[in-house]
Parts: sequence; C-alpha cells; structure tokens
Amino acid sequence: MTDPRPLLLFDSGVGGLSVLAPIRRLLPHAPIVYAADNAFFPYGLKSEAEIAGRVPALLGRLTERYRPRLVVIACNTASTIALGPVRAALDIPVVGTVPAIRPAALTSRTRTIGVLGTDATVRQPYVDRLATEYAADCTVLRHGSAALVELAEAHLRDAPVDPAAYHAVLSGLFDQPGGGDIDTIVLACTHFPLVADALAAAAAPRSIDFIDGGPGIARRVAHLTEGQSWPEHPVPGIAVFTGAIDPDPAFHANLARFGLEQSVRL
Repeated sequence: MTDPRPLLLFDSGVGGLSVLAPIRRLLPHAPIVYAADNAFFPYGLKSEAEIAGRVPALLGRLTERYRPRLVVIACNTASTIALGPVRAALDIPVVGTVPAIRPAALTSRTRTIGVLGTDATVRQPYVDRLATEYAADCTVLRHGSAALVELAEAHLRDAPVDPAAYHAVLSGLFDQPGGGDIDTIVLACTHFPLVADALAAAAAPRSIDFIDGGPGIARRVAHLTEGQSWPEHPVPGIAVFTGAIDPDPAFHANLARFGLEQSVRL
C-alpha cells in the first residue's frame, strides 16, 4: 500500500525551489506541498524575534492541514533562527538549511571564501560557529543582499534584469579587503542558486565556484525517508501561499516546471 503523505517544503518565497529540484531528482514520486510565506516576504529584512515567533506557528498550521511525513525549512534565514523551536513543536522530522561553509572550505584553493546570504542570515552566530568549526584556516567574508532575493523572484517571473545588478551584489564581497582572493562563494540563501548562472556571468573573468546546500538537503531527505512507500506515479505538487497569489502566467509556468501544478492560498 502506498503512502500519500507529502513532503512539506517551506520558504518565504520561491527560493526553496532550488531545494525542491534536487529532492525531485532523488525522489521523483514524492508528493510535494511547497509553502511560501509571501505575506511576510522577505525574511531577510525582518527581525529575529519576528521570524522566531511566526515560523513555528505557521508550520504548525501547515502541518495540521497537510499532514506531511517530513518538513524541510528550505530557507537559510528561517533555519538559522527558528529550526530549534520548529523541531520542538512538531513530532515529525524537520530538515533545516544551513550555509554550505564546510564543502566550500573543502574545495577552496585560495582559502578565501565568500558567504552571500540575506542580512539576517550572515549576521547569525550560527555562521560564526560554522566558520570556526569547518573553515578555521580560511578567510570568510560575508555580504547580505536583499536585492539578490528580489532578483531571484523576478527571474522566476521571466522579468528582464540589468546584468549590472548582479555585478553590484558581487561587489559587496569582492570589494572587501581580501575580496580579490575569493575563489568560492557560498550561496547562503535558497533563492540565490536560482540565479547562479547570472552570478557566474557577472563574476567573469574570475573563475568562482558557487556552492549551495540543496544537494545535501536532498540526500538527507532521502535518508530520512528510506524504506518508506511512495505513490506508484508522480503526482502534481501544490504551491501554498500565505498572501495573494501572483496572477502572472510566466510565474505559474515556472512553478509547473518544478512540478507545482496547483496554487492555493492558506
């Protein structure tokens, strides 16, 4: 007998799609509910207290409604602030998203790493601990960019973007003392892998490795659900929004590319 319970992915906007993609590659028959808290977007400009108060309550409502087998907080900001309270509140596995500093330190040749995230993420003590534990022999430079979150959201709507906007974001890392030595950049917001190609083009002629945590999260989800049953065939995914649903046809066409064929409001 197959198990219809979905995986629930949660983000402030569309960034978690960069986590959904590798999960779908590993678990193609997994039912998916993707929840975007667009009524409170963007998280990166909110206070820690606001996020810590909102995310556990909201995930409690979503879990009650959709009865998932597992929750993925596909948002670095929400994970670094609210992962503990969410795990305490729910009785199912909860997988968080953390900056991929460890794999970056393993691959960097110059031993200078950039961490590109939201303002809320890059200032978290958790990032300090990751850098100390896994990149003690590296220089770790950070830059918070709300603008890049907006660029990624625009990308999913096929909106035209001036390439200079990506140059401006990267200059926040490269223009810091020692920034010229960066050879690896951690994309510490799930929105950012959606525009990794544009970032790579903006970084040229520098050769930069961009690293994100999506594949590792997918492997963790596959491990935690190993041996569980799934529907025999892929089922259409559901996108849930806490605010108004964007009517843009391009937006919904791109959601469908990720298997999210139905959009509803919470």
